Amino acid sequence: MQKTMFDPAEQKKIGMLTPSSNTALEPICSRMVSGLENQVTMHYSRLEVTKISLDKDALSQFDLDPFLRAAEFLAHADVDAIAWNGTSGGWVGFEFDRMLCEKITEATGIPATTSMLAMLDAFEENGVKTLHTVTPYIPTIDELIIKQYAKCGYKVINARGLNQTVNRSFSLVTPEQIDQMCKEVSVDPADGTSIICTNLRSTWQIEQLERDYGITVYDSTAVTVWKTLKMVGLDPSVVKGWGKLFEAK
Repeated sequence: MQKTMFDPAEQKKIGMLTPSSNTALEPICSRMVSGLENQVTMHYSRLEVTKISLDKDALSQFDLDPFLRAAEFLAHADVDAIAWNGTSGGWVGFEFDRMLCEKITEATGIPATTSMLAMLDAFEENGVKTLHTVTPYIPTIDELIIKQYAKCGYKVINARGLNQTVNRSFSLVTPEQIDQMCKEVSVDPADGTSIICTNLRSTWQIEQLERDYGITVYDSTAVTVWKTLKMVGLDPSVVKGWGKLFEAK
């Protein structure tokens, strides 16, 4: 798909595919690039996601067709990159995420990524080998995420979850709950803490968590912004106040 209109002076536009019941990521992503509107703006398209489990109806939410339809709507806006700002690759499989990106680009001509692929890219660029995980998910989902990370060469030291399945509930997890989980995993050393769920509001706490527990936080929403900025040719360090990942190297 070719751009409908092209103006080299126009800001870069990042398209985010958003779970329908997510109320956290859109305000966060837009706030992260606030004040940079002459360089980059965020745009959103939703697809149905309301439940996170291994039940058949929950897994069917991640069928390919809804992703492609939502991506086509973003393509109408001539966005420069598309991201699935969701973490389903952690249990459905990174192979699905890679296939999804290929299909989106094939259908739209626009480069694509996902939150979990962005997480892997952040780990690789920053030399992460060991990590902790923090999620709101049920234990079986967390176990699959740990296995997916292991396949890619990353060892999870400590993991904490909240045993929740309703996606809408994730945005109601309190800062205190997030802090407590990060505190608990940080009792042992690791190269980073991976906070997995783009409907957690943990992104707002990154700097506090890094300061209090002395460990770099790889938050799923933040890494998606980091990666898509790189995809559209912007240095992520233009984003200030969102943790060590965005500091100039």
